[in-house]
Amino acid sequence: MIEAICSHGGLDLDVGSRLKSIRIMHNLSQRELAKRAGVTNSTISMIEKNSVSPSVSSLKKVLSGIPMSLVTFFSLDADDQESEPVVFRNSEAVPMEMDNILINVIGLNKPNRGFSFMDELYPPESDTGSDMLCHDGEEAGIVIEGTLELTVGNDVYQLNPGDSYYFDSTKPHRFRNLSKVNNCRLISCTTPANF
Repeated sequence: MIEAICSHGGLDLDVGSRLKSIRIMHNLSQRELAKRAGVTNSTISMIEKNSVSPSVSSLKKVLSGIPMSLVTFFSLDADDQESEPVVFRNSEAVPMEMDNILINVIGLNKPNRGFSFMDELYPPESDTGSDMLCHDGEEAGIVIEGTLELTVGNDVYQLNPGDSYYFDSTKPHRFRNLSKVNNCRLISCTTPANF
């Protein structure tokens, strides 16, 4: 149905690629757009892969999650589509929760990221789990508030605000907030992009 609209009047638009570009331009993951629009993740994925041709009403519903009108969707210049976000506003952040740790990945939807740059919040007595983490790459970070216990291999370190770390991620490691009352916040970076 949408193909008919796109090809009418000489327009040759790839709806899937256009939706993906606009979603990324608005710093939205497929999951977040699906949640906002009230559709399934697979719906967004299938449209972006051009596996299905959405009806006008379906596309309108998906675009309501951005929000964007059909007219705007089809009238954006290719240059507008291809531009990537540079600034990520705090008000638009959607932190992920993993083992009670809140992680805001900066530029999560930027294609081909070489690293993950994160703002992490560890509530009192939270940690990355009983199993040690281990993967190819490197990690670095700085504690902004609270106290962090960092284990790398057999060594255990206590980091306070302003203290930082940098290590090879192939070494088994773990992060813990030992405080019973205070949060611990750190800014970190890992290679490769794990999120």
